[in-house]
Amino acid sequence: MRFLVFVLIFGLFASCATSPKSSKKHVRKRPNTGQVQQKSQTRARIQAQVGKIQSGVPVKKDEPEADKKPVVKAGAEAEPEVRVELPEVNREFRGAWIASVANINWPSKRGLPVEQQKEEAIRILDQLKENNFNAVIFQVRPSADALYDSPFEPWSIFLTGETGTAPKPYYDPLQFWIEEAHKRGLELHAWLNPYRAHHTNGGRVNSYSMVNKMPKQIVRLSNGMYWFDPAQKETQDHVSAVVMDIVKRYDVDGIHFDDYFYPYASYNNGADFPDKDSYNAYKNSGGMLSKADWRRENVNNFIQRIYIEIKTEKNWVKFGISPFGIWKSGYPNGVVGLSQYDELYADAKLWLNKGWIDYFTPQLYWPIDAPKQSFVSLLKWWESENTFKRHLWPGLNTVEIKVSDRPTEILRQVEATRQLIPDDAGVVHWSMAGLNQNMLNSLRNGPYREKALIPQSSWLTPIISGRPNLKLKKESDAVRADWSFDNKNEVKHWVIYLLYGDDWETEILDSDVVFKKFPKTKNDKTLKLIAVKAVDRVGGESDYIARRAD
Repeated sequence: MRFLVFVLIFGLFASCATSPKSSKKHVRKRPNTGQVQQKSQTRARIQAQVGKIQSGVPVKKDEPEADKKPVVKAGAEAEPEVRVELPEVNREFRGAWIASVANINWPSKRGLPVEQQKEEAIRILDQLKENNFNAVIFQVRPSADALYDSPFEPWSIFLTGETGTAPKPYYDPLQFWIEEAHKRGLELHAWLNPYRAHHTNGGRVNSYSMVNKMPKQIVRLSNGMYWFDPAQKETQDHVSAVVMDIVKRYDVDGIHFDDYFYPYASYNNGADFPDKDSYNAYKNSGGMLSKADWRRENVNNFIQRIYIEIKTEKNWVKFGISPFGIWKSGYPNGVVGLSQYDELYADAKLWLNKGWIDYFTPQLYWPIDAPKQSFVSLLKWWESENTFKRHLWPGLNTVEIKVSDRPTEILRQVEATRQLIPDDAGVVHWSMAGLNQNMLNSLRNGPYREKALIPQSSWLTPIISGRPNLKLKKESDAVRADWSFDNKNEVKHWVIYLLYGDDWETEILDSDVVFKKFPKTKNDKTLKLIAVKAVDRVGGESDYIARRAD
């Protein structure tokens, strides 16, 4: 026996001596290049698409992988699943501009205490949510300044009362607005003015101002404003850095530019924009374009660049522009007005034709019955130029459209947009100041009676994959539904489908709502079925799961 024990022990030691040993100091991790490769591939794909866009060939959207149906585990607690044809959910973009320049909307005054700033922001967001809006376009860079903690530009005077002075106690307004908007199921788009460097309402130009930090790239206009020279590489690189800093560090849903490219002629008392030195340098280097075409090319190249850079970094972040509502006088026939093509050197039609934006919001600030700037005629014309079928959500002049009954006119314009672009409806209201209680009541009791998801951006890579989990518990007079999603960070909204008798109802819920009770009967009809889908931030829908409730 002792001999056998000895043999066993000896064998055990021999096995240990010959087995491979692991040691942390000998383990070498391969460098994780996945993210770098993915970003490089994304940039190459977008650049290839832009090449196709330039040749006028529409780009086929990315095809998602084939749906993989999850296996339903059998067991005593497994509930029966059913497959049904679900109704379409309501979709429409309902946005509002929140302007910070000159304290138009927020904050109501410069230098307000931080708590009062936050209270005003929450009041605005609550109003929008309660009236079934789903997007906020928040001005974070009114004139080369910042309503957020920027490493490139100073704190805005419209926030604290002094350019370069941070809020006290410290907080980051953009981060605050994003968090509070998302809590309420609202998208937040960061709105920047790309070239304005100092506003006439911006107080004195102090040492923190970009006017003093980039004097070679900025010119002074006769009305007291300062403007970046769009032709200069330093200008383009600086504004690109500002945009991409926001995209990288903040969880924004979109980047938004307004209609200020080269300035309106009235800003310089009708005189030509003072960029003679830049144009002469271009000509001396062999440039052949006229000054007007050269200016337009400066802006065109920049718009294309920003679109590519945003998509390379975060494909799901939408890029939108709200140009002046008229491209050129006479387009369409009968329209008369300022030509942004000739005065602002903004070839907005080209950007739409090329697909360099995700949504396009021409400022159609005239009544439907206006004889020279017909809302309907202009919207039809812009839609005819929408080669790549990007979102076309016009801007409405909710503040001061020249009619006797403003709410009725705005409701007519919302309805006209729905009729002209039925599969991708939406508008943006200028601005929060026009959304008084009378206007909000008219919208809430009319076209915004029910909630709506934002239309899907089908050309953007879907985020959502898989499908929800759903459990039902039948109670005495109600059915409790609990749902979840394995990748919960992909979920922006839930859509709940209820079948009462032969009638479907839908509910749009925010991502943090994960259970609800539904009455077993409604209007003498029995609840037969409950289904749920998850929706991502580009509007993509998951597969659904449905279970019987009767």
